Amino acid sequence: MDKLNKQDYQSLSDFRYRLRIFQRHSENICKAHGLTSLQYLLLLHLKGFSGREWATVSELSEKLQAKHHGTVMLVDRCCELGLVERRESITDKRCIEIHLLSRGEELADKIAWQHRPELELLEQKFPLSSHTDEHHPAEFSAPEKRKSGT
Repeated sequence: MDKLNKQDYQSLSDFRYRLRIFQRHSENICKAHGLTSLQYLLLLHLKGFSGREWATVSELSEKLQAKHHGTVMLVDRCCELGLVERRESITDKRCIEIHLLSRGEELADKIAWQHRPELELLEQKFPLSSHTDEHHPAEFSAPEKRKSGT
């Protein structure tokens, strides 16, 4: 295994610092709207789910990188708050779909809009790839082998 050099550590440190600034900013926005960051992320993932307007608990667990039972509890809490609801699938009665309700959609819109300035700053330093795998964004795929001397 190649050792990391000083520049590698500086890059990792800078990335984690900027990520933490974004997370703290996001936490403050969510708190101002009466939500936790995880509740907002659930709403965001439902609103941004590719190809349809709902997701299953398993799909949300993957997006949140959370345990299934933790996501179930999060969905329960968001249901109690009137943000989402569970619906039986029309095409597969075994499947339960999680849908945004109007209050959840409204909060997702407001909170997402408030993230734009911070996201734009983050994108300047760390451009987001427009082509990513559904479950593994390009920036997290296996790195190419290092060239000697770097």
